[in-house]
Amino acid sequence: MSALESLALEPPRSFLLDFDAETAVARITLNRPERLNALTFEVYDELRNTFRGLDGEAEVRAIAITGAGRGFCTGGDVEGIIGALFERDFEGLLDFTRMTCDLIGAIRQCRQPVVAALNGTVAGAGAVIATACDVRIAAESARIAYLFTRVGLSGADMGAAWMLPRIVGLGRASELLMSGAFIDAAEAHRIGLYNRVVPDGEALAAATEFAEELARGPSFALQVTKEALNREAHMELEAALEAEARAQAMCMLNPNFREAYEAFVEKRRPRFV
Repeated sequence: MSALESLALEPPRSFLLDFDAETAVARITLNRPERLNALTFEVYDELRNTFRGLDGEAEVRAIAITGAGRGFCTGGDVEGIIGALFERDFEGLLDFTRMTCDLIGAIRQCRQPVVAALNGTVAGAGAVIATACDVRIAAESARIAYLFTRVGLSGADMGAAWMLPRIVGLGRASELLMSGAFIDAAEAHRIGLYNRVVPDGEALAAATEFAEELARGPSFALQVTKEALNREAHMELEAALEAEARAQAMCMLNPNFREAYEAFVEKRRPRFV
């Protein structure tokens, strides 16, 4: 049974998941609008397992994630998570923090491109989930903050200190993670955190359209590109050059390379597999 079939039989309880077979795009919608899509233990666990399942689903060629209502996600639910954490010892807390990190790992290790459609408040763990996505398309209302230091926690949470400097640079990342301050969509776009800003109400359509564009592309090449972006940050230049040489040689053996060539010769749009 495929991951999609399993999810159809036992759909996640804490968010919505739908798949458009025609476009090959799966869409995840955080669906607690009355709580600005704040995360619970259940949401973390189901999101982690869903991304892991979609990673192995050949029919899914791109993924979009958004939040229902007035915000994308405000982070951990104060009533549903924070209070319960005070009852745990160190090992119990470590189980929780590792689960949150596992979610980010599942997004980054997911072979399909993941596009975030951001609106309203994007805060705390919600900001890190957005950061873990490959592309962020935001509404003009989408203000973002890494709030952790404001509640006495490390700004380096869920991989934020690894991902954010690679997107906006060390200085900007230090400011955002240490201050915990909100920045608006225009500033987030200016520093490169948001890839694109669109009028309110249009973020999901724009993100879905871009996900569909990626889904029409050569999925193996996109997978290899994402893996390289994850892996090469730790490599010396010589090792990175060798890794890319090998990756490109593998792509040249993939049928999509020949299809792109034949489509060029025949003056038609390529039909990638």
